[in-house]
Amino acid sequence: MKRIGLLSDTHGYLHPGILPHFDACDEVWHAGDIGSSELADQLEAFRPLRAVYGNIDGQPLRVRYQEDLHFNCEGLKVYMTHIGGYPGKYPARIKKALTMERPGLFICGHSHILKIMPDPGFSLLHINPGACGREGFHKVCTVVRFGVEDGRVKELEVIELGLRGRLPEEMI
Repeated sequence: MKRIGLLSDTHGYLHPGILPHFDACDEVWHAGDIGSSELADQLEAFRPLRAVYGNIDGQPLRVRYQEDLHFNCEGLKVYMTHIGGYPGKYPARIKKALTMERPGLFICGHSHILKIMPDPGFSLLHINPGACGREGFHKVCTVVRFGVEDGRVKELEVIELGLRGRLPEEMI
């Protein structure tokens, strides 16, 4: 089984609680709004990184990463983008890509809202890991960890890192 650490919307801030939670992961996936090349470098030095750029990412990250990423992981077809919407509320370009590609897992970020839900209309699992940076309206920083084996997502976990903009020791 391949273990995946999934995050989004870091906006240039790598919360110190993230990497310990991703220690047992084989890869890290970032669903956009990375925020800086330095943060991308840190993640790439930690584990192999698959990432897409987001709407706040400047030219250096847009050259380095794509807007859409389609790949296969352990027999599971994956589609990752930053602005993706939700089941029943996908933008036209996402609907078209989902229809053409037929992934089993669709990942996006952007909203800063954690959502994990099946989409029976496209026969896929939709994951938005929420946000783990200091910027945005989210109250709690979240990431997701899961495994992929034989074309299926397994052992999916939501990890709450604490209140946005505050380190765990500051919340005491």
